[in-house]
Amino acid sequence: MSGKLPTLRSFSGQRVQYQTARSFDDVLLSLRKHVGHTTVSEVNQQGAGRAPREDFEKRVEAFAGDSGFMLFLEVNHSEWLQTFGINRKVLRWVFGNPIIAYTMIRHDITAALFAPVELLLYENESGGGATIIYDLPSSHGSGGKSSIIRSC
Repeated sequence: MSGKLPTLRSFSGQRVQYQTARSFDDVLLSLRKHVGHTTVSEVNQQGAGRAPREDFEKRVEAFAGDSGFMLFLEVNHSEWLQTFGINRKVLRWVFGNPIIAYTMIRHDITAALFAPVELLLYENESGGGATIIYDLPSSHGSGGKSSIIRSC
């Protein structure tokens, strides 16, 4: 960095929100059923030594669930929020698939800022039902203006 001031640039994106009468626990169980589990470090190791692309893809896809996605990180906000009087279940996931992410990043390196995807699952305030929210990654690439990124 040369000491210059940062550039600020506005962008837009699309946020997807699903509300359901199903319980938080039921939704979480369903998500877990369809999403594999790994760590970013494990995925990175699959490419160590400049593995051929086909080998990398095969090894990484083995981590994915039947949805094609894998969970990298789970942050359970529920426990610490109780300290502040918020008694709701709140869970943040970081999940994705590097093979899918590549289809966006190859067109716009800044799309890597939105891969993997972040998802928020929370218990509705009334305690009845749950909500899932995530930002559509393809809506962020190139400020949401690239048709190539949106098609990924």
